[in-house]
Amino acid sequence: MTDKIDQGPAATPPAGPGASGTPYEAIKAIPVRHYGRWISAVVVAVLLAWLAYAFSQGNIIWGTVWSKLFDPSVLTGLGNTVIISVSSMALGLVLGILFAVMRLSHNPVTSFVSWLYIWFFRGTPVYVQLLVWFNLSLIFQYINLGPIYKNETVDVMTPFMVALLGLGLNEGAYMAEIVRSGIQSVDEGQTEASHALGMTQVQTMRRVVLPQAMRVIIPPTGNEFINMLKTSSLVSAVQYTELLRASSNIGTTAGAIMEMLFVASIWYLTLTSLFSVGQYYLERRFARGSLRSLPPTPFQRLKANLNMFRRTEVAK
Repeated sequence: MTDKIDQGPAATPPAGPGASGTPYEAIKAIPVRHYGRWISAVVVAVLLAWLAYAFSQGNIIWGTVWSKLFDPSVLTGLGNTVIISVSSMALGLVLGILFAVMRLSHNPVTSFVSWLYIWFFRGTPVYVQLLVWFNLSLIFQYINLGPIYKNETVDVMTPFMVALLGLGLNEGAYMAEIVRSGIQSVDEGQTEASHALGMTQVQTMRRVVLPQAMRVIIPPTGNEFINMLKTSSLVSAVQYTELLRASSNIGTTAGAIMEMLFVASIWYLTLTSLFSVGQYYLERRFARGSLRSLPPTPFQRLKANLNMFRRTEVAK
């Protein structure tokens, strides 16, 4: 008969929520104090207050700024700025897609022509290009396309046409590089699979490549359009009455040059802010399916930044 060895009392597991029915006590975790955030916030606030105070003490008639903000001439110039910016960007986008496809072509002639276009219009200042189009009648008295069209150059090259060609052709060179980089970001296997299914080169580009490339093309395109809004101020040199020229005309007549420059700046900031919000939501839409979670909206980001300064308790 085997003897039993006394091993002492059996070890009992500690009582937990399942054994005693009592839940764990909530752990109160106090986050580390970020004094640097408060110090930097105070420093920035003081600098902004000092800047505002400096401008308030300057010899600026702020009443003129607010009274001329909605002047009919200023609003007309504002509308012309939007029109020429949208029109030039549309022309640049069309040319960008065209020359990007030509640049990627295996045809050496079309590829070289595309490279030459991009090289010239990216290598010369847009202001110089505007002046060339504006003074085109000095070297060509007539625009003669044979039986299709013939007219005097001064009648064809109106201020709007000069601004459209100057801004649109220049933008097309930059958009061609943006579109080319977006097309090349799509895996080559997508093109090979499309060709295996019997699609032509044009169908592959339109149905497969470009829709996927839009995620890469959209962000820099939005930045280019916002830059176009500001670059459009250069067309005042070719007699096109946009926002800056309309404001400058009033400032010269009324003797309020600085005040009207502030008026133009306020409207430029308003336009760029509105289109920046639109660009953000457009990028957010095209990001669906490529990110696990969409980036926060501006309101969500503002709420998160405000919560950074609050002390929170973490219960576990």
